Amino acid sequence: MADAPWRGDACSLVDAFRRGERSATEELEATLAAIDASQLNAFAFLDADQARAAAVDADVSLPFGGVPIGVKELDRVAGWPDTQASVPLADRTAPYTSTYVARVRDAGAVLVGLTTASEFGGVNCTRTELHGVTRNPWDLSRTPGGSSGGSAAAVAGGVVSIATGGDGGGSIRIPAGFTGLFGLKATYGRIPRGPRVAYGGLTSVVGCMARSVRDAARWFDVANGHDPRDPLSLPRVEGWEAGLDSHGDELRGLRVAVVPDWGGAVVSPAMWEVLEEAASALIDDAGWKRIDGVDTNLPNMGGAWGLSGMVQIHGALEGLWPECAEVLTPEMRGGLERTAERYDMAARIKIEKRRIEFNERMADIFEEVDLVIAAANPDVAFAAEGPLPDTFGGVPAGQRNNGRLTFPANLYGSPAVSIPAGTVDGLPVGLQVTGRHFAEPLLLDAARVVERARPWPLVAPGSPH
Repeated sequence: MADAPWRGDACSLVDAFRRGERSATEELEATLAAIDASQLNAFAFLDADQARAAAVDADVSLPFGGVPIGVKELDRVAGWPDTQASVPLADRTAPYTSTYVARVRDAGAVLVGLTTASEFGGVNCTRTELHGVTRNPWDLSRTPGGSSGGSAAAVAGGVVSIATGGDGGGSIRIPAGFTGLFGLKATYGRIPRGPRVAYGGLTSVVGCMARSVRDAARWFDVANGHDPRDPLSLPRVEGWEAGLDSHGDELRGLRVAVVPDWGGAVVSPAMWEVLEEAASALIDDAGWKRIDGVDTNLPNMGGAWGLSGMVQIHGALEGLWPECAEVLTPEMRGGLERTAERYDMAARIKIEKRRIEFNERMADIFEEVDLVIAAANPDVAFAAEGPLPDTFGGVPAGQRNNGRLTFPANLYGSPAVSIPAGTVDGLPVGLQVTGRHFAEPLLLDAARVVERARPWPLVAPGSPH
């Protein structure tokens, strides 16, 4: 019997199943034992009985046949809790399964349970009144980020080899950067978010927290494609994994802007020194052309973006607000209070005007360059208990600085990746590459360039699970 969960990527685990070197049932038992022993607090709910039944019947000829996976608690599985990581919804049960979770399950994955997330996906730190503090396997005193923090901690911590994730403002790329994983935020609509999809600010996408580029590519092979219950989802595209490393001619000669203050962010000088070196190495290895002097300034959308997102959370709480205020996290409570005070017709008009300006500016930038390279986070992972930092590498910038690097791709709807790019003070840092709409194949191949030239550890060094 396997004495610990698989520490390679999900694709190699399937290969091991097919060769008879591991079994799906033994892998699941090792996973359940690791969850029970873990200090990460990465899982909010387990369904061991259902997982065991699925493992017994696993068809390892399928893309994820027999692979145990975690499901972010903001996704839904019929019959499982549907709390949105919030105390007021603690007794709610999901009446259906999210479309993309069902697709991955039907591709052979064994659904183990729900991984912890930040409350309503609202901040990049996974600690809630409902589930407590989730910890980073690289350093248990640090956060794995959010909102896909439990998924990131479980994958980087050696508990499961892959898990679901979502990204409405950086919630795949931020935890990927904090935990040394690969994270792809795809073009808006690439994977359907239904059924019963709430669009909100039209920024949220779903995907996975992955140890390798090929794992993410296989995930998108399985999960992408239009679904009529998400009318804005995109047509299916084949060949994500098969197409890896096949875009060399398209990669060479791409024009690239390297932007340390992307989105108006302030980045830790020590971290940017490492990322600047990684960016230069990638540019050289991929045969890109660095373009200096490009105007990459963007309209300030941070406040308007946050205000718009809070409106959707007000709706999710329905009649429970404001009586439930005291059992919410401080960030959520403060955001809901500000929204109730400030959101009106004038605010909505201002948001729409600013977003038009933002989209036009992004289009201008991508007329001059093909890719933008930046950091995934403004600094290394901060304290697991919070609060959100307001100083980065000794430079004061305010708490809103935390998501400024990632939300441009969400607002514009274009794809972006976080690629593991080294460490600072023993903590991983992620290099973010943003492209035009539908440029995921180029971003995946760019990440493969780094993966081959500067391989990253698939699980956190020293992690017991």
